[in-house]
Amino acid sequence: MNKFSICLDIGGTKVLGAIFNENQEIVFRLKKKTRVKEGIQNVEDTIVSVVSELLTGYGITMEDVEAIAAGAPGVINQDTGVVLFAPNLPWENYQIERILEARFGKPFYIGNDVNIGVYGEWKYGAARGLTNVVGLFIGTGMGGGLILDGRLYTGNDCKGAELGHMVLNMEGPRCNCGQRGCLEAFSSKIGMVNYIQQQIRKGRTTVMANAISDGVFKSKAMKAAYEANDPVMVEAIDRACKYLAVASGSLVNIFSPQMIVFGGGVMEALGDVFLAGILRYVDAYCLPSIRNSVVFSKAELNDDSILYGALALIHEKENK
Repeated sequence: MNKFSICLDIGGTKVLGAIFNENQEIVFRLKKKTRVKEGIQNVEDTIVSVVSELLTGYGITMEDVEAIAAGAPGVINQDTGVVLFAPNLPWENYQIERILEARFGKPFYIGNDVNIGVYGEWKYGAARGLTNVVGLFIGTGMGGGLILDGRLYTGNDCKGAELGHMVLNMEGPRCNCGQRGCLEAFSSKIGMVNYIQQQIRKGRTTVMANAISDGVFKSKAMKAAYEANDPVMVEAIDRACKYLAVASGSLVNIFSPQMIVFGGGVMEALGDVFLAGILRYVDAYCLPSIRNSVVFSKAELNDDSILYGALALIHEKENK
């Protein structure tokens, strides 16, 4: 009988799950909300519930499954399966691999969500066939991933590639990580929200006022405001693109990658706009002799990047 893979994208608000067949095709998927405030057991039970409903929904059993893998936010030791810290989940030094292997009776693998997402784009998406790739995923926060010399690079203790926390201005806005002037503080949704709030305090009006009243805006609200030519939203996006260009220029100079790939919810909503904005500024921030060999690209797999990266992780681990 065919062996299937179950892949998960675990976030602070939802768990997205998919079943892949032997042809690396998604044959069934579903999503469930997580109630993080109810604690660690609720998140664990939600993950188990998603896997159970995937099996039932597609009409297979765990006997048909080769392995399960996931991407999740936070500092995760991909080698040991321990979540050292997750900012939006109740996990700290959490031995998720051991716990879920015991519950599923199958191998379980996990890595940082953006590392895994870039891995997915390298194996199956925009960066396939390349050997040196930098990834930046732009969402509520900002994450990064590196493919160096044909391998996913995660650094010492799998703590590397925190590209969203490059300091671009040491007197810049405070980032949630505690530093000032990080790329995330300028170019993520959080960074754009902070800029919009500053403009509102200065007395400017914007259609985004309601969208940010409860915190971070939805991507569709950003897109609608941009298409309506809302001045504050247009400025926030331009500012985000400029700092993404500054960061990308440094990454080009440091790594000389073949590609920088941009993913995440912001790129799904306005990828052409952001890519054009980054390209408008980036040449000023990197050496021409290196820049001319780098391609800037949107992610191809969109919301499925992490799912495909989890699939690649299963293939890597199971074929050792």
